[in-house]
Amino acid sequence: MKQGAFFAKPRFALGVAAISTKAQNSVPAITLLRRIFSDEGSKHTRAYGVALAAGAVEAAMGGLVAWLIGPVIRAMGDKQSTGHIAGIALVVVAVFLIRGAASYAKDTVLARIGNSIIASVQQRLFNHVIQQDMVYFTARHSSEMVTANGFVANCARIASNLLVTSISNVLQVVALISVMVLRDPLLALSALVVMPPAVVGIRYITRRIKRVVTRQYQSGARIVGVLQETSQGIRVVKSFGMEEAMRRRMAAGVVEAEAAANKMARLGNRSGPIMETMAGFAVAAVIVYGGWRINTGQLTVDQLISFLFAFLTAYAPSKALARVNVDLNAAVTGVSMFYDILDEPAREGAVEQAKPAFVNKGGHIVFDHVNFGYKPDEPVLRDLCLVAEAGKTTALVGPSGGGKSTIVNLILRFYEPTTGAVEIDGQNIASTSVASVRDHMAYVGQDVFLFVGTIRENIAFGRPGAPQEAIEAAAKAAFAHDFITDFDQGYDTEVGERGLQLSGGQRARIAIARAILRDAAIILLDEATAALDSQSEQAVQNALDDLCAGRTVVVIAHRLQTIQEADKICVIDGGRLAEEGSHEGLLAKGGRYAALHAVQFREEPELSPV
Repeated sequence: MKQGAFFAKPRFALGVAAISTKAQNSVPAITLLRRIFSDEGSKHTRAYGVALAAGAVEAAMGGLVAWLIGPVIRAMGDKQSTGHIAGIALVVVAVFLIRGAASYAKDTVLARIGNSIIASVQQRLFNHVIQQDMVYFTARHSSEMVTANGFVANCARIASNLLVTSISNVLQVVALISVMVLRDPLLALSALVVMPPAVVGIRYITRRIKRVVTRQYQSGARIVGVLQETSQGIRVVKSFGMEEAMRRRMAAGVVEAEAAANKMARLGNRSGPIMETMAGFAVAAVIVYGGWRINTGQLTVDQLISFLFAFLTAYAPSKALARVNVDLNAAVTGVSMFYDILDEPAREGAVEQAKPAFVNKGGHIVFDHVNFGYKPDEPVLRDLCLVAEAGKTTALVGPSGGGKSTIVNLILRFYEPTTGAVEIDGQNIASTSVASVRDHMAYVGQDVFLFVGTIRENIAFGRPGAPQEAIEAAAKAAFAHDFITDFDQGYDTEVGERGLQLSGGQRARIAIARAILRDAAIILLDEATAALDSQSEQAVQNALDDLCAGRTVVVIAHRLQTIQEADKICVIDGGRLAEEGSHEGLLAKGGRYAALHAVQFREEPELSPV
């Protein structure tokens, strides 16, 4: 390995980069905006109306405050009665009260809309991704899915706060400009002449924002990836002393993320100096021109103060509007990535229109001249013909990489054969729905996966809604009930992430209990006892014997002593069925099975002549 190769950008970053490039180049922002409002915004039409109405009231009250400044100054300057001044003050209080209530109503409604959109889009994203097949998941790093969840907030940001708040700001600016024009049209023109240069400067910033946002998403995905791998592989990290290596890998991602964030801060905040500078010129113009008009008697002091108050009050919403294009393009980039994921066709689940599969003969499995490879130029199964008879146990043995696990993957329809067919009870399962095929199967693998939650919940995954009696019966059949009840919390004991608070044997027996509770016609076992000690293996093997009784079983095994009682043993080598038969028959044949047996039991095989 080349020096520094370990710290190269991980493969999953390529996927994010590809999505990002597509996001930048393929879909115009206006198209995405229409789609967001069509998909999500249309569900909240009435709420949008309430928010906009509240924003209009807020804007009108802001303009009225600016207008009232003139009468207030005039009343104090003319030394009018205290009662008259108090009356004006009460009007000002009422205006501010209405303005505050309108602002509260607008912000609360927008927050509710945003929260609703986030919840809806998060569920849509998960529902879509979980309908993808194994090809989709094996081609991506899990951190991409985590990072994709961050795209969701951008949908809410655009569909609620950003555009609706912008409309509210526009209304405020219009109301305040109206006050300025009513006070003095020429003075208003002198104040607004600086707007075109500000627009040109903001457009320049916007063009550079998209690339920086893309870098932020990429670096964020890399950081999540390092965190996930370190957490999930902590035993390897500790045992190989990789702490410093992972620390450097994390540091590289953090430095990149910090650089992208700093650049985003520089670009995003440049609108501030632009607006400040333009505002300075505008105020200077108002002071010079307004002072001249006062000196010539064309304008009164109270009118100028009212004008200046309106102008300065309009500055905050105008500054926010100047950032809208910057913020909008930053958010649109993330939304485009989200839609790239959502637009990839789902291959499983609710989208299926195929007929359901029926296992009505006990689960008779046939591989009919099956060819398959995970990559087009690397075949794994070659013209494989294999039969697993209903109600019997078929064991798959052979060298690593021969195709045993691939056979199980095809039965589960994680992948589809390149050519040939996999049939169950005479049905080509490729013509049936994926979910209906798996409904008739239970799978127990070598790498037992338990979900965060209790022992009870993990067993119940085998049959959602199962009563406690059925869960306990499954645990007893899996020889798990005794150790479960030894825990203080019993079946309510938390298993921890990936079940790591339990031993390997305990996890295996919970997985078997889950399979027993499913009560499936077909049992698929992939080295279910390979990682266990002898005592745990015996307990698990006893549980497996109970699970497999009277069912169609396909079992992968490297320890030949665990499958000697199988009805049929198939030796898989190079993607082909090398030989098949019973344990005694294959030993007597003196072929590949006999050779494997001799290696494991340190015997000298008597090979039959070729």
